[in-house]
Amino acid sequence: MPSLDDYYAIGHIAKTHALQGEVSAVLDVDNPADYQQLEAVLLMVRGALVPHFVERVRISGKYAIFKLEEVDTLEKAETLVGLPLYLPLTALPPLSDDDYYYHELVGFRVEDEALGDVGTVATIYDSTPQVILGVAHPQGSEVLVPAVDAMIQRVDKAARCVYVTLPDGLVDIYLQDIKETPDDLDEE
Repeated sequence: MPSLDDYYAIGHIAKTHALQGEVSAVLDVDNPADYQQLEAVLLMVRGALVPHFVERVRISGKYAIFKLEEVDTLEKAETLVGLPLYLPLTALPPLSDDDYYYHELVGFRVEDEALGDVGTVATIYDSTPQVILGVAHPQGSEVLVPAVDAMIQRVDKAARCVYVTLPDGLVDIYLQDIKETPDDLDEE
């Protein structure tokens, strides 16, 4: 059975549109026009991805009006409001060699220009406004690295390496031992 890791979110259904079952979705993608020819989408319904065939889609900026097969009344459309929209990773538009999708970075080494090896990208936190790389440090701690241009200098896909320039002390925050334990505080 496919894992949610095999899919990516493209947005969510924001509201109904008109009376014939159309829905208005907010697309959280770099280029919404790439999704003009969708044939199907998956909706997250009570923790499960449910496929829906797309009869038509109209894109305007970051918004899309979908007419989904078998959703032909306002009442049916209302049940979809708020649901996230997903597609399989295989549907991602192709990128140039210099570009990458964040999910591709899992397993890449992270090298800081001053510190050297920071660890390996173990997870991507993308449910926040800022995408964060969760890096498994060799000492066992997770180091959180914001995925911003000021820190990520380049990504070498062939070498499977992310080259970064981290602010002084960032890694130290995640590596320092906790000096006081709750028991130590009780003794005071």
